[in-house]
Amino acid sequence: MREAYLIPETLEEATALLARYQGRARVVGGGTDYFVDEAHNGAPVLIDVTRLRGLREIREEHGYVFIGCGVTHAQIAASALLQQSGTALVEACGQIGGPQVRNVATLAGNIAHALPAADGTLALLALGGEIQVAWHAEGELRAEWWPLARAFKGPGQSAVDSTRQIIAAMRFKPTGAGEASAFARVMRPQGVALPIMGVAARLKFDAEGRIEAAAIATGPAGPVPFRAVQTEAFLIGRMLDEATLDEAAQVLLGEVHVRTSPHRATAAYRRAVLPVLLRRALTQCATRAQRTLAIHER
Repeated sequence: MREAYLIPETLEEATALLARYQGRARVVGGGTDYFVDEAHNGAPVLIDVTRLRGLREIREEHGYVFIGCGVTHAQIAASALLQQSGTALVEACGQIGGPQVRNVATLAGNIAHALPAADGTLALLALGGEIQVAWHAEGELRAEWWPLARAFKGPGQSAVDSTRQIIAAMRFKPTGAGEASAFARVMRPQGVALPIMGVAARLKFDAEGRIEAAAIATGPAGPVPFRAVQTEAFLIGRMLDEATLDEAAQVLLGEVHVRTSPHRATAAYRRAVLPVLLRRALTQCATRAQRTLAIHER
């Protein structure tokens, strides 16, 4: 039975409430995952973090793009800053659910739900994202930044304890000259189901057009959001031509672990579409990176 639904105004107040209830309270954002997941509906106290001051905005801060835990997918999709500096995240969050879901669901909630195919999570992982984890200890607010990959223990299992800790914010280094990101996915036609397969990529090119840095995230390709480190290493130092795209697809297929889902797709179908999605994301990165060079040369 629900005892209270609390809406704190500061991060310190929110973490203090979690500490006060000693595991009986749970953090909730937009609630689009929580309220349909009956396994977690036993928490007697919910702490809504969508109105925390300073954590409902997107801004540049100390060389990072900062996204507060109260920021919705709709805000991300409409952000001019993110369209320029984190395009993959805009594309991913703009495809989640329908308009009603995007208007209330948050990127922090997407991460906290810890699904291996979560669109926003994959995009932030490819962007080299970090999360700020906050909690209350010895009467004061504590917080530290984690690499995003540290947040996941297994399918739907977060390393962030939502009864004692809060994902307060996310951040990543913005893309610069000769650098860009992209996101591609395939899903069932109704538009609100979980994706069949998704690929997010971030590439940086040198002055000669060779790949200088690469980050690729894909899912579902294992128990947690998957970083394709072998494919990334293969791409370094190469031109993004047809041969590279074909070979990169084979490297990716060799390191992922896809499975058959009774509700979404077979493993064979996922392996068939993965090279297509990889090609789409990488070529988009190349096209966009070329545009950034042109802009900086003006």
